[in-house]
Amino acid sequence: MTPSEFFRVARRPKWIGVLVLALAIAAAFAALGQWQLERSFEGGEVTHAETETIVELTSLTEPQGPMASALTGQKVSASVDFVDGDYVVLEGRKDGFWVVGHAVVDGTGASLAVALGRADTREQADAAIAGFESEPPAASLEGRYVPTESPQESDYQAGEHRAIAVAELINLWTQPPAGVYGGYVVSADAYPGLAVIDAPPPAVEVSLNLMNFLYAIEWVIFGGFAMFLWYRLVKDAWEEENEAAATELADSASPVE
Repeated sequence: MTPSEFFRVARRPKWIGVLVLALAIAAAFAALGQWQLERSFEGGEVTHAETETIVELTSLTEPQGPMASALTGQKVSASVDFVDGDYVVLEGRKDGFWVVGHAVVDGTGASLAVALGRADTREQADAAIAGFESEPPAASLEGRYVPTESPQESDYQAGEHRAIAVAELINLWTQPPAGVYGGYVVSADAYPGLAVIDAPPPAVEVSLNLMNFLYAIEWVIFGGFAMFLWYRLVKDAWEEENEAAATELADSASPVE
């Protein structure tokens, strides 16, 4: 069956009416599929912590303990004192060189690693550290609390430090910590000679409601079936007409006894 032969039958008023009905059914099924798809996300479980409200660090977690995943990216504040000379420059970061300070949290006496800022060159980072000798970082700290990194990212043979790994920093700090927090803080403020490190909030995770998603797919299939049914009916009508024409032609060609 060629397209022209198919449309010769399909454009008849009867089949145009059936087509309109099939399109209406398909549109209704598509709307139901869209509704189920939206339900699959609305009904999903949203994993999201209220990270953008600043919370006092000492009320949020304690030193010498693992960092809970729910605390990742939480904005915190703390009163701290930075230890003179305990600054480390991290190389190989995607946005330049990071300067990490050793802070002692007031009230607990525990140590906290703080990413003070970044610089484009090692010379700028070293100059910022030299400036801290005359003007120490502010004692009021605000930033985002994130988990410690793996010390395996550093190149020990080359003497390069690339990760904010609490386990590694403990061995580099000149003042032994009386306790240490499991994560570190990325400062929200720009310290002299440094730029603020970009620390976006954690991404919101949405788990898909699989049952509603499968229902959405079913409605789409039903809509496609409605259109296929119209096509099948038109094709059957065309085949019946051809069979009837062939029979009539054969009867007329038969010799009369």
